[in-house]
Amino acid sequence: MYKLYSMQRSGNSYKVRLALALLNAPYEAIEVDILRGESRTPEFLAKNPSGQVPLLEVAEGRYLAESNAILWYVCGGTSLAPESRVERAEALQWMFFEQHALEPNIGAAYFWLSLVKGGRDLQTHALEDWMERGYAALQVMENHLKTRAYFAAGQLTVADIALYGYTHVADRCDYDLATFPAIRAWLRRVEQTPGFVTMDWRPETVDDDQAGVAAGA
Repeated sequence: MYKLYSMQRSGNSYKVRLALALLNAPYEAIEVDILRGESRTPEFLAKNPSGQVPLLEVAEGRYLAESNAILWYVCGGTSLAPESRVERAEALQWMFFEQHALEPNIGAAYFWLSLVKGGRDLQTHALEDWMERGYAALQVMENHLKTRAYFAAGQLTVADIALYGYTHVADRCDYDLATFPAIRAWLRRVEQTPGFVTMDWRPETVDDDQAGVAAGA
């Protein structure tokens, strides 16, 4: 069974928990509160020198860091990972986009405005840039979704999970999604997927027999 070190309110951590829930994959969840320095202890740094969550123990003493790398690992061989070479590349394209255009802006705004007490005052100088670049990323996503239901392979994939993590909390950190109807419709589609769980969900609250979207894949 996997051991997943994650923080409940972290979008990057949530992406992995969501994928595991959709796959109905059992795992042990270990909460790591980065706001209290729990990812900077010598014990944790021995597992992941970057001091970040999520972190997945895939075998005894063997760890995977970086949320999107973990997504590829847990979703490989299931319906969430495209089979064809070009569709895999398209999914990766959007996952790279998520990490360089979405997460550094909407993710940063969410962290400082929603999670850190007094974070707005501490990051006043950065807010304008986060807003400008975050809205630009949302517009790219909106344009893509105007003619497509999902981001790759014509179905829900790891790319959608990666992008959903922070897009769904954009309205908690000053972003207004009113002018992005295609994104709002896509968010609803993701949330209607069998096995979907919210960011607040904890694994012990779900019946072990629950069927996920890719169970048995």
